[in-house]
Amino acid sequence: MTIELIIEECKKENVKKIIDGINEYNLSVVPALSDVWTPLEYVVKNKAGIEIGGLLSGINYWNGLEIKILWVKDEHQGRGVGTHILKYVENIAIEKGAIVSMLDTFDFQAEGFYLKNGYKPIGEIKNFPIGHKRIYFSKELT
Repeated sequence: MTIELIIEECKKENVKKIIDGINEYNLSVVPALSDVWTPLEYVVKNKAGIEIGGLLSGINYWNGLEIKILWVKDEHQGRGVGTHILKYVENIAIEKGAIVSMLDTFDFQAEGFYLKNGYKPIGEIKNFPIGHKRIYFSKELT
């Protein structure tokens, strides 16, 4: 029996339905340790109030810190700005019950930075983008 399907671009209400659907399934299999996604999103400014970096992350249902983006302006890299905001967010996550941190980066971005900050590589996609690799990291938070 063939099922006739229609595929369309998502609208806002479709996105909510998809997110709610996967969350409903996931939580039926593994109960949540936390009620909701807890955003942990911070900006770093210099003394003049100019943004020089930031970190977008959050704590998921199972007390995992998911780091989505950590950015430091080029001329401030290597000065401890990234480590400072990373530790800041990790400490807040620990206070809120997070037990692990996870993220991905590319070899041309911050592989060495995360290794230096105690993250362990747990997987990679070779030759993505071509000539590079995407690396997945995790770190136990204590």
